[in-house]
Amino acid sequence: MNKDLLQIGAEALRKAALNEDSKSYILANPVLFQLFKKAADRYIGGETLEETIVKVKTLNNLKASIEFMGESTRTEQESKAATEEFIRICQQIRLQQLNSTVSLDLSHIGLAISKDLCLNNLNAICQEASKSGIEVIISAEGTERTDAVIDTYKKALTKYDHLAITLQAYLYRTKDDFKEIIKETGRIRIVKGAFETAIGLSMPRGEILDDVYMSYIDQLLAQNHKCSIATHDKKIQANAQVLIEKYKPTKENYEFESLYGICNEQLVLLQAQGYQTKLYFVYGKEWYLYLCNRIAEYPMNIFQALSDMTK
Repeated sequence: MNKDLLQIGAEALRKAALNEDSKSYILANPVLFQLFKKAADRYIGGETLEETIVKVKTLNNLKASIEFMGESTRTEQESKAATEEFIRICQQIRLQQLNSTVSLDLSHIGLAISKDLCLNNLNAICQEASKSGIEVIISAEGTERTDAVIDTYKKALTKYDHLAITLQAYLYRTKDDFKEIIKETGRIRIVKGAFETAIGLSMPRGEILDDVYMSYIDQLLAQNHKCSIATHDKKIQANAQVLIEKYKPTKENYEFESLYGICNEQLVLLQAQGYQTKLYFVYGKEWYLYLCNRIAEYPMNIFQALSDMTK
């Protein structure tokens, strides 16, 4: 299929993912909600934490990360409710003895309202997580929030050493952000990047981006810095394996990470070969953005989505 058409499709899906009106309309329409959810079910743990925990328990010792989906809360009440849910995740991980971390968007717990509100909510989550040494991983968001995300991470890291952050390799600015953040002790999760950006802020997918991605992984592994190699790209996974064998980092300091429902057989194979692995689960009703971004990463998945919708 024409690569230009696939690129156009990917860009359209990323724009659709950021369209709040479209998201609200689909989530509020019972017919469209059920139709699109059929496609989303392939990639999410469920609508509830309980549904997700059932799936996590079938992993046969494969490490997990759990996220309550959502972003851009607009009221303190909404951010408080999200914070309480993340605290509940930490409690359930501890009570059910799950081998799992917690992931979240800072805008889900108040960043779009107030930095101070967000930091207070993050502190509450980290305090609960610290009771069992659960790692809390901050996800990447749109470029308009990158500065605020990094600033909040650095402030919280002065109190908690089990906090991690996500950096997007496709952003040109990440080269400078990386130099500063690698000085910190928290785990750095490297993703290629899936959000639509303004012209000049990010590079397109391709060999150049792959090389940039690998340069970050090389530096992290060489310094035995905690990192997550978050990709489904088999070539990058293979190249990372070579670097792991070269630098021999502490096992607890690196992990291959994949999203639930996407090329999970590759992760199982890596685990069987003795590498550290983790499967990323999301749950909740705010799955519209997540679904759009999963399809945008590989537009051919639109055909799988259409097939799921007709079942």
